[in-house]
This record gives sequence, C-alpha cells and structure tokens, in this order.
Amino acid sequence: MLVKWIRCTVTDPRGFEQGQRRWAGLLGEPGFRGQGGGWSRSRRNVAHVFAFWESRPFYDSFMARAHDRLAAAQAGTFKDMQAKLFEYRFDVRTGFEPRFGDADVVRVAHSRVHPERAEHFALMQEKVWNPAMAGSPGMLRGMFGEAPGDEFLVLSMWQSAAERGKYRPERIERLSLRAQTDADVAALAGDVVQLEPSWTV
Repeated sequence: MLVKWIRCTVTDPRGFEQGQRRWAGLLGEPGFRGQGGGWSRSRRNVAHVFAFWESRPFYDSFMARAHDRLAAAQAGTFKDMQAKLFEYRFDVRTGFEPRFGDADVVRVAHSRVHPERAEHFALMQEKVWNPAMAGSPGMLRGMFGEAPGDEFLVLSMWQSAAERGKYRPERIERLSLRAQTDADVAALAGDVVQLEPSWTV
C-alpha cells in the first residue's frame, strides 16, 4: 500500500474546503483505498490530507489521468504545499485500514533517520513503540511507512484528542530512552490533526 501525505498552509479556508469535497471523485478510481484529513490543532490554517493507494502503479496512473482535473477546484486556495509518498511497511496495533469515520484525530510523526540506524529505528518501532501505542486507551489503529532517503512516517488514529493526550510526555521520554531514538533520528516533525468528516472519501 502507498500513502500520500500532503501538508499545506490554507489562504482561503472556505474555497479550500469546497475544493476538498470535490475529491469525492476519487471513488471508483482503480486502486484507490481511501482519503481523509483535517486541520492542525497547533498551527493555524495548516491542513493535512492522507491518501491511500493499493500500489504505486495505480497511483501513477491516477496522477497521469484524473489528478489535475480534481485538483483544479482548489487552485489558489493554499500555499507551501508539501507532498510525500511512503510505502506501507507494517501496522501499529493490528489490522490497519484507511478508514477515518470512527476517528477524531490523527497523529502524524515524520522522522529522518541516520542511514546506518534505519533498520534499528524500524525494529524499535515494532518492538518498543508499537506495543506502547497499542495499549493506549482510545488508540484505534495506525501504520508505519518508509520513503527513500531513510524517511519514515507513523500515522496513528485516535478516538479523541483527550485520549491521545493521555499518552503522557514522561512516558514518551521513557520509551525514547529505551528505543535509543535520539541516536537514530536526525530530524523529527509531528502534528495532531483534527479530522474533518466532510473530507473523508
């Protein structure tokens, strides 16, 4: 499975949201698995969108055919767009599916990892972080993805922001020490996204 993560700063919120609804046109596209997104809870006017595809060939075919027509509805409503593709590697918890209807927030963590530490980082995600996140109240499901250049994405879906807030800083610090995260990671960025139901496809 392929995951596309898009982040941008919205300059015309109303126009952007109207355009976002046009992405319902993705339904029926070969290989399309689902899309959802919403607003950053910490950065004003920053939007995140997550799209899932069966494989890279299906995604490439869509980009070559229908993408520009759907995207035209949002032209001029945002700036500073960044889009990245990640290959799904494994579940966080079990049975990941790109469904957004039962989630309130998505936590996204994007890591650039020192090349010689990439396999260790992935192993620690599986052995240390995954069990801790899976045991957290309100955590529904998540996935771990990888991009060329030793970049990794962890997406986790939560029933509510309050539940995600129980994943406390001191606990995260303890897990980081155990996983040797500081030795693995060259740069880390993250956000908590308040999902907008009308953006779900």
